[in-house]
Amino acid sequence: MASPEPPPLPESALEERFLAATGPGGQNVNKVATACQLRLDVYALRLAPDVYDRLKTLAGTRWSAGSILVTARRFRTREANREDARKRLAQMVADAHIRPERRVKTKPSKAAKARRVEAKSQRGAIKQGRARPRIE
Repeated sequence: MASPEPPPLPESALEERFLAATGPGGQNVNKVATACQLRLDVYALRLAPDVYDRLKTLAGTRWSAGSILVTARRFRTREANREDARKRLAQMVADAHIRPERRVKTKPSKAAKARRVEAKSQRGAIKQGRARPRIE
């Protein structure tokens, strides 16, 4: 199932910083701060407790003291990295809103149990036939 289009995050909950990136870009990488570090204050979103728990799980190591820190350095320009970080963060929040389907416990029927036991005993008999004959 494809996740829904993420809603825009409130600007008041976001804090962005730019830092020197690694990777492609030649000497440009050493001179220009193009990587975007985006911090989201989760408490400002006022999420329901179950959504908050799912978001915390989804964030994993990016979670720190009530905020999520996403670093985007995939592209060579600031604008592209900023857009990438915002998109990834919004998608994470949108995914946290999706409630997982509950698993319905099932039990094997009596007939299925009987078939399984019968198959096991047949297999045991086959293996018994392979054993060395005992000398009595």
